[in-house]
Amino acid sequence: MPTALITGASRGIGEATARLFAKSGWDLILVARSQAALQALSLDLENTGQNVLFKSIDLADPEAIAAGIEDLLGRGGCPSVLINNAGAAWTGDLLSMPLQRWQWLLQMNLTSVFQLCSLVVPAMRTSGGLVINVSSHASRNAFPQWGSYCTTKAALATFTRCLAAEERKHGIRACTLTLGSVNTPLWDTETVQSSFDRDAMLSVEQAAAALLHLALQPSTQVIEDLTLMPATGAF
Repeated sequence: MPTALITGASRGIGEATARLFAKSGWDLILVARSQAALQALSLDLENTGQNVLFKSIDLADPEAIAAGIEDLLGRGGCPSVLINNAGAAWTGDLLSMPLQRWQWLLQMNLTSVFQLCSLVVPAMRTSGGLVINVSSHASRNAFPQWGSYCTTKAALATFTRCLAAEERKHGIRACTLTLGSVNTPLWDTETVQSSFDRDAMLSVEQAAAALLHLALQPSTQVIEDLTLMPATGAF
């Protein structure tokens, strides 16, 4: 059975992806901050018959990641697909952003991805694998009040291209899912202030379907960047 390691798996895109992949015959290794939410999701997925391992890891804490991921790999083996989905946002003028928040956002949206790849990709090299990093069309734009988010997602897109270039000799593919606005719990967080119409956004199920499409590509090809936008407009 193929195995997917999914971060940010307890809600939003991550939860929808876990449900879709399990339904499609994938074993799962799930990472999120909330132990209770992961436990509930794991119980809910029991009827799929798939193996589900999970661990609470706070990706905002760089010191917590290595031990947590190594424990999961020791119990569940190496995944065939790594989906770096977890992320965060902060709205406000760039230069009004506290340094602590800036460092937190970099950790969540970029450094944690680097850490996950550093831990998982070397184990993939013996049999090949795929890394999918979830990004945003903010990576290609300059949106007022969203400058820090745009910056981290642009860096993530570049990181993904560089990772792909370096790891293809080992049979590792890396790609980006670039999303327009998706109706997720991110919009309810204290660090995001927005009046966007959430009903006009992509659904988490649409994002999950795009991730499965990327994961199902044969090992002889890769969709380097898949962009999925709401048909109602580019926001």
